[in-house]
Amino acid sequence: MLLACFVGQAQSAEQAVLNLSKNKFGWMIRMKYDSLESVLDDRLMFVHSSGWTENKQELIQDIKSGKLRYTNIQVMEASARIYPSTAIVNGKGKFQVTLDGNNLELNLSYTEVYVQKNGKWLLASRHSNRLP
Repeated sequence: MLLACFVGQAQSAEQAVLNLSKNKFGWMIRMKYDSLESVLDDRLMFVHSSGWTENKQELIQDIKSGKLRYTNIQVMEASARIYPSTAIVNGKGKFQVTLDGNNLELNLSYTEVYVQKNGKWLLASRHSNRLP
């Protein structure tokens, strides 16, 4: 009975993290800075597919300024694994962005690491790679 309870909790935690990841993408597209900022850990490392790395403040500022604009994100697949106070999301998707005025359409795989602080999941690390 205890195992069934734990499995149920893990599945609901996985779904909660997947929903958060999806919502985060939506906030990035709609430039909902307050919502986005609330799910980013203060020590965030956001590694783009080019190797360009940003912290939380830089990412928010670049989205606010228009330097980085997400116009569409289509997640093709995503899965989550839950560990004590940590969740890992692996996914693939099509990302349409404008960077420094240049429109890009990128097929990416990505890994997001969420940490749980005070009962809340926060994105602590994100890394993406271009798919062939």
